[in-house]
Amino acid sequence: MKFFKFLTILLVSTNLYSQTAGYLNPIIPGGHPDPSICRVGDDFYIVNSTFEYFPGLPIHHSKDLVNWELIGYGLHRENQATGEVNLVDVQQNGGIHAPTIRYNNGVFYIIVTNVYSPPSGGSGQMVNFIITATNPEGPWSQPHIIEGAPGIDPDLLFDDNGKVYFVGTHAVGKPSENGIGEIWVQELNIKKWKLEGERYSVWKGACGGCCVEGPHMYKVNGKYYLMVAEGGTSHNHSVMIAASDKISGPFKSNPRNPILTSRHLSLNNWVHSTGHADLVELKDGRWYMVALGIRNDKNGTSNMGRETYLMPLEWEPVTVGWEEVSIGNWQPVKYDFPVVAPESGKVERYTSLPFEDKAQYYNDAFTDNFDALELEHQWNFRRVPLPKTYSLEAREGFLRLYLGPQTFKLRGQYSLMGIRQKESDFEYSAKMNFTPKKERAEAGISIFQQDDNYVNFTVEKKNGDVNLKLTTKGLDKDLAIAKQETLEMYKGEVVLKLISKNDTYQYLYSLDGGNSFKHFADTESDIVICKGYIGSYLGIYATSNGKPTKEYADFDWVSYKGFPRF
Repeated sequence: MKFFKFLTILLVSTNLYSQTAGYLNPIIPGGHPDPSICRVGDDFYIVNSTFEYFPGLPIHHSKDLVNWELIGYGLHRENQATGEVNLVDVQQNGGIHAPTIRYNNGVFYIIVTNVYSPPSGGSGQMVNFIITATNPEGPWSQPHIIEGAPGIDPDLLFDDNGKVYFVGTHAVGKPSENGIGEIWVQELNIKKWKLEGERYSVWKGACGGCCVEGPHMYKVNGKYYLMVAEGGTSHNHSVMIAASDKISGPFKSNPRNPILTSRHLSLNNWVHSTGHADLVELKDGRWYMVALGIRNDKNGTSNMGRETYLMPLEWEPVTVGWEEVSIGNWQPVKYDFPVVAPESGKVERYTSLPFEDKAQYYNDAFTDNFDALELEHQWNFRRVPLPKTYSLEAREGFLRLYLGPQTFKLRGQYSLMGIRQKESDFEYSAKMNFTPKKERAEAGISIFQQDDNYVNFTVEKKNGDVNLKLTTKGLDKDLAIAKQETLEMYKGEVVLKLISKNDTYQYLYSLDGGNSFKHFADTESDIVICKGYIGSYLGIYATSNGKPTKEYADFDWVSYKGFPRF
């Protein structure tokens, strides 16, 4: 990059301040897959998938496309996620898939799918629904279920003729069946939340139905453009686009597809699996794309999973066929199509700023002293939490995490909460007050991906002693106690610290309030390497390991600081 030599990185306190001729990708680090974007005046908004996590559908706001603030969630009340939209006992990698955010006539709309498989087996359910708000920070409405809408990854198009269209997926050649591979369009009555009129199956993608999903429909200069994700969500992921004069088709595939992919790049490229994109037009007529990608930090992946990336694009005319305008007189049929990242054709780590006078300020630090009466937006739970999981009022200036009999379990609800890991190299620590009374009472910090993939660094009452314990559960590996030892000088207070550096996790503890730390153990960082749909979380955990109890752990603060790999 021409501007790379002008890049200046200054360390200011615990934050990184980046003032450059360009911005750093990803623009929203940590597990933020399937981005969808919209613009309202000078403001931009992005929403992402959250699968089984709650609250769901994080909403970020920006004025410049490169600095993003988490302002709220679409699913922020438990009663939004305990009915037909079930995030109570949803399977891992189920739940909230691929939302779309749009704005029309003073109202924000998020349309999305909840994917739920019953614990008893049987066919899975794909519930497509819409929530609305007049303020993107919330509150958001109860879900409006769209009956008779198969498939996943729905989209909304507000046409300039006043009509609204639902754009979805179904199984190839089976318009009424859940699945992916073919895109359908139907008019939607947003007063009654019902589909109306004829349904059109309009496109099987550029490759004829290979994992065609994530549709977005746009109307640009009187033409309809249908953009999809294709090729699956791994290394063959790609973005394809087609155009038509009518929303019902036929759609003509862009001969220059895919317009974004990393499938042609080395497996050692810094990012891969790029795809599942959305487009936004700026006030000055320029266009940008957001898409997901996976950083290649170790073994072809990273602990952050799928993150949100930004690329510029330009529109160019492309010949898609020929038509006979008179006998023997053929003329080319042309549509304008987007060219993504025109200078390189791929997602770059560094790219020129969208607005030259608005630099990117990189801030990956997070500290919570629990002085507020509500949780900071960054905190998430695996599924809707059980009643009385935590309290910010029981002890002023502390978060009280109650021990429950539940432990990590498939489809489980347990006393666990966390914030997203945003860099492979980081420091995470928490100060805990905990005096375990009953045998097997346990609390501490956790780094976790799923119900069966985590590391817990905890204090536990065992055989009358207070022990420090490190427990690991890798994918396809048995639960293991990596190390445990008695804390001879423990007086009810400990600072637990996790340092990730050189692809190794270092576990440390302090019994003097953090003035000095002792090394406890090391593990490889890929114990929780992302192989699912979302990235790792760093959090706090408490359990009585199957026994009823009224015990709790009080957390004075937690602190996270990431260190980007440039």
